[in-house]
Amino acid sequence: MNDSKNNVVLIVGLGMIGGSIARGLKKANPKRLIIACDTDAQALQLAVDDGVVSHSGDLETLCPQADIIILAVPPLTVCELLPELLKFIAPSALITDVASVKSHIFTSSQQFSEEALANFVPAHPIAGSEQSGYSASVDDLFEQRNVILTPHAGNSADSVATINSLWRELGANVLGMTRVRHDEVLAATSHLPHLLAYAIVDVLLKQEQSEDIFRYAAGGFADFSRLASSDAKMWADIFVANSAAVEKVLDDYIQSLLTFKKAIQKQEHEKLEESFGAAKQARENFISQHFKPKKQEEMISNQLSFSVQPGGQVAGSIRVAGDKSISHRSIILASIANGVTRVTGFLEGEDALNTVAAFREMGVTIVGPENGELTIYGVGKNGLRAPRKTLYMGNSGTAMRLLAGLLAAQSFDSELTGDESLIQRPMNRVAVPLRSMGANIDTGDSGTPPLKIRGSKLKGITYEMPIASAQIKSCLLLAGLYATGDTTIFEPAPCRDHTERMLQGFGYNVSVDAKEGVSAVVGGADLQATEIDVPADISSAAFFVVAAAITPGSDLTLHHVGVNPTRIGVLNILRDMGANIERSNERLVGGEPVADLRVRYKPLKGIVISEAQIPLAIDEFPVLFIAAACAEGDTLLHGAAELRVKESDRLDAMAQGLEKLGVTVETFDDGIKITGGPMAGATVDSFGDHRIAMAFTVAGLRAESSIDIANCANVATSFPNFVELATRVGMRVSAIK
Repeated sequence: MNDSKNNVVLIVGLGMIGGSIARGLKKANPKRLIIACDTDAQALQLAVDDGVVSHSGDLETLCPQADIIILAVPPLTVCELLPELLKFIAPSALITDVASVKSHIFTSSQQFSEEALANFVPAHPIAGSEQSGYSASVDDLFEQRNVILTPHAGNSADSVATINSLWRELGANVLGMTRVRHDEVLAATSHLPHLLAYAIVDVLLKQEQSEDIFRYAAGGFADFSRLASSDAKMWADIFVANSAAVEKVLDDYIQSLLTFKKAIQKQEHEKLEESFGAAKQARENFISQHFKPKKQEEMISNQLSFSVQPGGQVAGSIRVAGDKSISHRSIILASIANGVTRVTGFLEGEDALNTVAAFREMGVTIVGPENGELTIYGVGKNGLRAPRKTLYMGNSGTAMRLLAGLLAAQSFDSELTGDESLIQRPMNRVAVPLRSMGANIDTGDSGTPPLKIRGSKLKGITYEMPIASAQIKSCLLLAGLYATGDTTIFEPAPCRDHTERMLQGFGYNVSVDAKEGVSAVVGGADLQATEIDVPADISSAAFFVVAAAITPGSDLTLHHVGVNPTRIGVLNILRDMGANIERSNERLVGGEPVADLRVRYKPLKGIVISEAQIPLAIDEFPVLFIAAACAEGDTLLHGAAELRVKESDRLDAMAQGLEKLGVTVETFDDGIKITGGPMAGATVDSFGDHRIAMAFTVAGLRAESSIDIANCANVATSFPNFVELATRVGMRVSAIK
C-alpha cells in the first residue's frame, strides 16, 4: 500500500483539524469514502449534511471498514484510543494522528511497543488556529503547510509512504523527525508560546482593577494573547504529555527573564538594547526566510566575508564534514530503494539539504538529519511522485546532473533550477547523451539550466564520454537503471566511482572494468535498502591537509577520511611536491576505503602536475594552488580546462587572488603556472565559490598581513562548520556579516 487516494478514511474527532482533513480529502477526491466518529453528534450531522462524511458510528462498527484511521484528538486521548483501535482494525489498516506530542505514546504503556504499533505512523500538521470545532474547519488548511511525520522502527517503508501520500493530497509539505527531536522542537516553538499567552492573561486577570487593564489594552496585547483562546483541554493534555521537554525550555525562559529583570533593575540600557536588537534581528530573519520567501535564485546571499589574520600553527585531531558526493548519492539511491535506509556521517551542508528537500517534494519521507544521521523510507524505483514545484538544487552541479538522469526516466514532468552560479553552468554534457537514450530535456539557450524534463521511456546506450566526469557517468548510470537493455559508459580517464560502489551496496549489479574504464548496468532490477556510513570528505580534508603541509611546526591528524582511489589526486600531488602525509587505520566502510591522515610540515617544491591526476583532484585545485604558492620554484598545470566551468572560473579566480597577494602567476586556456614566493595581505574575491573562499583562508597561514575574502556565504553549501574547525586547529579566521 503506497497510495492513499482510494482508501476508506475514518476520522476520529471531527473538530477543526479533523473536519479540515475531511473537507480537504473530499475536495481532492469527491468519490472518496470518509467516515467519522465523535462524541459531538451535532458536528457529525453537520459533516454529513455538508456531504463531507458519508456516515458515522462507534469505533467497533467503523474500524473494520477503514483502510486509514486518523486520530484527530488531544495527545492523551490518543493513548486512550489506541488499544481500542488495535482490537478492531483490519490487519492491513493504518493508523495515524495529528497530536503535537509523540514520545509519550511509547512511554505511557508497555503495550505501546514499536512492534505492537507497526500499523501506527505518527504525524503532526503544523497548522490550525485558536478556533475550534467542526464549524471552524476549512478545505485548504494544510496547503503549503508543514506536516511532520515521526515514523518509528516498527513502521514499514510502504506504510510511511501511504501516510505521506495522504498529506500530499491535502497540499502539505511533508517533513520527517525523530519523535524525541519533534517534541523538543515543538516545546520551544509552539508549546512555550501558548503557555506564555495563558500566563500573561492569567497575570493580568489577577491584578487589581483588571477590568481597567483589559479595557485599555492595545492591539499588541490582543495579538500576543490570541493563543490563549485555544482549546483549554487540548493544551492541558499537551503540557502533561510533553512535560519533560516543556520543563527544560521553560527553565531556559525563566533564566532569560531573570537576566532581563536584573538588567532592568540596574537600568543597563545598552545591555537591554543589545539583547532586544539581537532578538529583533533573529525574528526578522525568521519571517524573511519562512513567511516572505525570496526568489529561489536569491536565497543564498553572498553578504558574508572572511577575515584571516596572518600566522598561526596547525595542530590537533579533527574529523571534517561528510563527503558531499556520497551524501548526495545516499539520498538519491535510498529514495528509490525498497525498504528503510539509515545513513550516518551525512553532510548537513546546503547543497546536500537541497537534495533532501527535492526528494521530500517527490513524496519520500526522510527523517533528519540530526547530527549527521538520516533515515530514508524508500518508495521503490517507480514510487516517486510528481513534484508540485520546481526543484531547487542551490549551488550543486552534482545534484542537478545526477537528478537529470533519474528524472528523465520517470512517468512525470519536472524542472530543475539553481542559484545564480549554477544556472550558468553547462548541462548539455548530460542532456545530449540522455536525449540519445530517448529523454526529452530542454535547457536554456546556452545549454544551461533550468532543465525542463518530460518523463520518457529510455533505451540503453553505449557512450564514450568526451571528458572524464563522474557526474556524466553517474547521470547515465541512473538513467540506465530504468532503461531497456544495457547502458555502457566508457571514461577517457579514471573518475569517481562512488555511484558504482553505492549501487552495489544497494544490491544492484554493476559491471565495472577499471582497467578498460568501463561501467555498465542493465535496466529493470530493484534496489534494496542498506546502511551507509559517509566518510569524511577528502575535498574538505584537503584544506586542512594543505594547511598543515605549508605551516612550519604543524602536526595534524584527520580521522575517517575517504581515500577512494578515484579521489586521492590531492594526496598524490602533494606527495610529489614533498609533503609529509602518513595514512593509518585503513579500512573499508560500506564499500568505501577510509583512513586516518597525519600531516606534518615539510618544505614543498614546485612540480609539473601529471594530467593523469587531474580527474582525481578536480575539486581540490584551488587549495593546491595555495600549496604551489608556498613551494619552492614553479608549479605547472595543463589539461584542466574543466576548472573554468565550475562554481566559478577557478583558474582566473585563483590567479586574480594570488596576484593580489603578490604571487607570480601565468594562466593558460587549460591551466596555470604558479611561482612560489612570499605572500602579502590583500582583499580578494571568492566570486561566491566556496572552494576559493576556503583556499584563501588557508593562505593566511603564510601571509605577511591579513587577508579579507569577500562573498563567502556559499561555504555553507559544502562545509558549514569550516570556520569553527579552522579556528580549532589554529587558523586565525572570523566570519563577518
